[in-house]
Amino acid sequence: MSPEVIAAVAVGLPLVSAFAILALGKWPNVRDAVGIGTAGVLFTLVLRLVGPIKDGLRPEYPILEVLPGVSLGLKVEPLGLLFALVASFLWIVTALYAVGYMRGHHEKNQTRFFAFFAIAISAAMGVAFSANLFTLFAFYEMITLCTFPLVTHHGTPEAKKAGRVYLGILLTTSIGFQLLAIIWTWQLAGTLDFREGGILAGTASNGVLSVLLILFVFGAGKAAVMPFHRWLPAAMVAPTPVSALLHAVAVVKVGVFTILKVSVYVFGLDLLGTLASATWLAWVAATTIILGSLVAFTKDNLKARLAYSTISQLSYIVLGALLANEWGIIGGGMHIAMHAFGKITLFFAAGAVLVAAHEKDISRMGGLGRTMPITFGAFFIGSLSIIGLPPAGGAWSKWFLGMGTLEAGQIGLLVVLMVSSLLSLVYLLEVPVRAFFSAPPEDAHRGEGIHEAPRLMLIAMTVTALATLGLFLNPGPFYELMRLVVN
Repeated sequence: MSPEVIAAVAVGLPLVSAFAILALGKWPNVRDAVGIGTAGVLFTLVLRLVGPIKDGLRPEYPILEVLPGVSLGLKVEPLGLLFALVASFLWIVTALYAVGYMRGHHEKNQTRFFAFFAIAISAAMGVAFSANLFTLFAFYEMITLCTFPLVTHHGTPEAKKAGRVYLGILLTTSIGFQLLAIIWTWQLAGTLDFREGGILAGTASNGVLSVLLILFVFGAGKAAVMPFHRWLPAAMVAPTPVSALLHAVAVVKVGVFTILKVSVYVFGLDLLGTLASATWLAWVAATTIILGSLVAFTKDNLKARLAYSTISQLSYIVLGALLANEWGIIGGGMHIAMHAFGKITLFFAAGAVLVAAHEKDISRMGGLGRTMPITFGAFFIGSLSIIGLPPAGGAWSKWFLGMGTLEAGQIGLLVVLMVSSLLSLVYLLEVPVRAFFSAPPEDAHRGEGIHEAPRLMLIAMTVTALATLGLFLNPGPFYELMRLVVN
């Protein structure tokens, strides 16, 4: 199978599996096996693209020409491949986790859930391998629409309200800002193709291009840059596997990936570094980093705290893109991977606590570390990655981002990164410290012995926690792909 065909199959395979899942709804074991098996096949296919990309190939798969200079098409390049590797691998462990969670929590409408889950992964592959802005926009909107039923899965008034916020903010930003920016880019450059070095140099004044950059950054509402962030904590009413999907596998990573891809392949780093709005937007990202961390402190609900942590951490990637230098781009790209593995581990742990101990609030988790040592051990490892401490992978991406701020001469932004890491150290490590060293609440009935979540959930959590450690010991594969992006 040629690399071009592999790219097309990677987008189409999860979509086909969604229909198979719907057809097999009466046989849950077979249905879930199809979902997990498809995830494994997808990752294997994406892995086969690493060699050709490192050898310099950039396989393309045209789909449909809509207008002159506007077409649907796929192209595999290093940044997109990094995102596809992360999303396809984490689909495997999230599928395992979701089976254990949905059954352990006795969730309804499981067939519908897994079908839309697969469609979301198809759309994420489409974004990763998009050859141009039009294709990226089409799959970007596809993700918004197919994750809406996941956010509103429970069907409660609270879930429906959250779904309206989710859909409202994401569609408003993408149609009001991103689509306008895409049309404007087409008018200026005559093409929407992603090209090394960008397509906008010399097409307009720096003032015009600065406005265009603002539209692209705020148009990627999935990146949750303030003030367009409210959809993310609102969406936490969804089942925990959806939260994992939102924060690590697809939705938010699509937002920051879009900003990175536009920065590198539409503006180009040389042009981006000359735009006044890039510096201004970098400080908007820095403000989001600090405010997200501060709000996280105020949340006792564990998923809400993790949601605001994600808002903060996503802007690390936005900041890396807007630094417009090699280390910033490398750090931003690697943080897509490092944050994904760390944060999905944290959400897996949060879901395990809910299923096994029926607790949501951090203030009630005292003593749980003694009955759920694997869960809170994994939470500790995931926390280290988000904080940026060895021996977890997040230490590398934050190191490179720090080097990017120094290369840009932005000492103030380096201070922001350091302060944010200190804040995350406090609000994240409070959870395992309380679980292992505090007494249980007086009205809690912990029981004796180990009471962990279902086995599939533990397997998934253990895999992502170990992978987080592995990425510290061997960050090479992701680093090498990001070097190809900036060279």
